[in-house]
Amino acid sequence: MSRLERLIAELCPDGVKYKALGEFGTLIRGHGLQKKDFTETGVGCIHYGQIYTHYGAFAYETKTFVSPELAKQLKKVNKGDLVIAITSENVEDVCKCVAWLGDEEIVTGGHSAIFKHNQDPKYLSYYFQTSDFFTQKKKIANGTKVIEVSPQKLAQVVIPLPPLPVQREIVRILDNFTELTARKKQYEYYRDFLLTQVNKNSVKWMSLKDCTLPTTNIKWSFEDEKTYKYIDLTSVDRDLHRIVETQSINKNNAPSRAQQIVKTGDVLFGATRPLLKRYCLVSSEFNNQICSTGFCVLRANTEIVLQKWILFQIASSAFYSYVEKYQQGASYPAISDTNVKNYLIPIPPLEEQKRIVAILDRFDNLCNDLTSGIPAEIEARRKQYEYYRDKLLTFKEAKA
Repeated sequence: MSRLERLIAELCPDGVKYKALGEFGTLIRGHGLQKKDFTETGVGCIHYGQIYTHYGAFAYETKTFVSPELAKQLKKVNKGDLVIAITSENVEDVCKCVAWLGDEEIVTGGHSAIFKHNQDPKYLSYYFQTSDFFTQKKKIANGTKVIEVSPQKLAQVVIPLPPLPVQREIVRILDNFTELTARKKQYEYYRDFLLTQVNKNSVKWMSLKDCTLPTTNIKWSFEDEKTYKYIDLTSVDRDLHRIVETQSINKNNAPSRAQQIVKTGDVLFGATRPLLKRYCLVSSEFNNQICSTGFCVLRANTEIVLQKWILFQIASSAFYSYVEKYQQGASYPAISDTNVKNYLIPIPPLEEQKRIVAILDRFDNLCNDLTSGIPAEIEARRKQYEYYRDKLLTFKEAKA
């Protein structure tokens, strides 16, 4: 018998009580806080958009800060609280949360809610990832382009609450499952390091506009009966950075706005909700197909820059810091193609680009190729983790 089984047999042999969030905690809606309010130092803050683009299930440090003066006007987050994104563009991301485990009091703003409670914060955060929670939030989510779950509705979601020792043992087990995925974080750190080292060298700097070529939109002719693969924002896998699913369109069912023709080697960057990091390199399978205008298409001038040099630049932390500064809109943020193409990148000689791209390719293949190496292990571990997470967080309900 495992330690968890022993704890359950000892502490809750007749089952576990299920309670609505509102029965054992309080949900407080945030307000205010815009990206222009961020400062270099000050009081830590979590912006709702960062919950599904930057943070995992828990955090000890914040990515951003606000001035002490503004912090006084914002809702406070204390150690153990959950910060929940109650607005998103899809059901998958809405209600994602991060458990704040840092010792310092921080703040949050609009489109987020704070859940104050007396349970294990990591247990609750892990539960928010389960299929059971997803089923419940899907029923209370409202909206089409912008999906929202109100704190009042969220308070009605019911979850199992075993005794704290059981919660902590489950957290210990689930924490162990997540260690392998840290290798991908190591790759991202090394990628940024290599690109930063290049930035320190004496190299030419160019805007993306000046090192890319023009692209064209499709023009449907009356007799054109061809069917195209259509790449929309949901087609790009945000973990693998590949096109994984498309729909078929022709002139009769094509979206009304002009669509862009893409070619092998084009870099696609999702300029709508840009911090979701939807980017990829177009493979030969999608040559001369069509993509949504939600993408900025970057076609490298290969006499100056490698296609993958552009890809790795827009994957970097520096690029997303730039995007945060220039994206516009609150509930449905976007960055214009003009601002994307104004981004300056270093252009070392092509041989140096090839050398660094080859290094990053080897790391990238280890992390993202699901047919070999670490990724196969990660994918197997991820499926195993999701299975055991849901199993561990499912209990026989105690009779009233």
